[in-house]
Amino acid sequence: MTNTESTPAPLDFAVTRNLVGTSDAARAEILADPGFGNHFTDHMVDICWSAKGGWHRPRVQPYGPIPLDPAAAVLHYSQTIFEGMKAYRHEDGSIWTFRPEANAARMQRSARRLALPELPTEYFIESLRQLIAVDGDWVPSEEDESLYIRPFMFAKEAFLGVRAAEKVAYYVIASPAGAYFPGGVKPISIWLSTDYARAGRGGTGAAKTGGNYASSLLPQAEAYKQGCAQVLFLDSAEGKYLEELGGMNVVLVYKDGRVVTPESPSILEGITLDSVLQLARDRGLQVEQRRVTLAEWQEGVASGDITEVFACGTAAVITPIAQLRNNEVTIGDADAPAGELTMSLREELTDIQYGRRPDKHGWLTRLDA
Repeated sequence: MTNTESTPAPLDFAVTRNLVGTSDAARAEILADPGFGNHFTDHMVDICWSAKGGWHRPRVQPYGPIPLDPAAAVLHYSQTIFEGMKAYRHEDGSIWTFRPEANAARMQRSARRLALPELPTEYFIESLRQLIAVDGDWVPSEEDESLYIRPFMFAKEAFLGVRAAEKVAYYVIASPAGAYFPGGVKPISIWLSTDYARAGRGGTGAAKTGGNYASSLLPQAEAYKQGCAQVLFLDSAEGKYLEELGGMNVVLVYKDGRVVTPESPSILEGITLDSVLQLARDRGLQVEQRRVTLAEWQEGVASGDITEVFACGTAAVITPIAQLRNNEVTIGDADAPAGELTMSLREELTDIQYGRRPDKHGWLTRLDA
């Protein structure tokens, strides 16, 4: 399934405008309070793939339902992957995104694991530009708001044999986004799941595929019932090593300046996490990616060696964690304030994304030019 072309041929996108799209007044009303994932722009990108024809028929078309055969492979064997990223409006009105090459590479890794075709990086980034070309007005201009972009791919071939599909669809949709957590950035409580695992060794934990998130929904619902904003999973083998949250990575900050995050072959490689760790290194902090036990977190907070904990991901950016708990374990204080380093890193990262401070690592890509 691997794309072997070093420089793929350019795609010529056909564009069909939505003639009954959202009015300026209605869009302004939506952007005044977008929420997260509640509203969608007027268009979407659609590119086909087949084993015989490769990537073909690229187009931008009105947002709407996708026709799907009842025997489509995705409905039976869950061959589906996706990405999550944002478009940011800078002060001069220009529109940028953050590290799209990293998203493209992660989608290629996910595709490889799910036996799907690998979309070339050039096609991935061009699909973003094509959507912004018609829906750029949907990018909010208020502070800390953005346009959340969701590229996704699934097996559309109609058959019931158990094999990799030979017809695949790639789409890009977008949704204006406000704060991920209601009430804005403030320390949250996390529910510790010991009855469920997010992924197992040799499974699909390192791929951004729908099944991983489906398996997190039941424990996430349990977390909500317990008044927690997210759920944390442990490893499936021994049940003592930290993995990740339902949709974010976790980071521990030690009083000696170390910044530590769990490492495991079943953890999804976070682009926000990687960026945060680089910013920490830029400050001269020692960064460690290694196996971390629940006991280390518990003992570190009790002794004062661990001074801050935070979660990070595309949607939430960086969110301070005040407490981890379940019916047997409580770590931290639910009323603890946000950590100084946590909020400083969040400010630095968002300032880069919104063009408020220099992009020293070349992470930004302009989409409207």
